[in-house]
This record gives sequence, C-alpha cells and structure tokens, in this order.
Amino acid sequence: MAGSSHGHGHTPAAWTGVIISFVGFMVAGAFMVMGNTVGFWAGMVLILGGAVVGGIMRTMGLGSDPKPLKMVGGPLATPEPVAVES
Repeated sequence: MAGSSHGHGHTPAAWTGVIISFVGFMVAGAFMVMGNTVGFWAGMVLILGGAVVGGIMRTMGLGSDPKPLKMVGGPLATPEPVAVES
C-alpha cells in the first residue's frame, strides 16, 4: 500500500520503536542459537523497550494521531436478501 493516505507508521516514534525492537529480535535470536539464556532475555527486554520508547515518543508529539480510513466509493459488497427455499 504505497499510496496509503493515512500515513501509517511514517513518524519518528514509529521508526525508532521498530528499529529498537528489530535489534532486540536480532539479539534474542543470536543468543538463542548460541544457547545463552541471559543474552536471549536481554534481547527480549530490548523488544519491550522499543515499544516503550515508541509510546513515550508518541506522547511527546513525535507520532501521528490516529485518523479513520476514508472510503473511496461505495461499499464493496452489498447485502442481498436471503431467499427461503420451500
């Protein structure tokens, strides 16, 4: 959806949260393969930290306000009456 009009995720808060969480996934995955429990849980903390940092940045005004999606025409499906077979 390259032409989305509602700007989903195109904010500094979203980018920062996703990047921190992605690094956390990489750290957790690497340490899981190496069998290091402490490193795995450190990566999990980074994942949660990315969500927290993104949320804090959004409350600071670096995120976007949620906007309802606009419908570009009529409904895609119209309700049809149900026929009763006798």
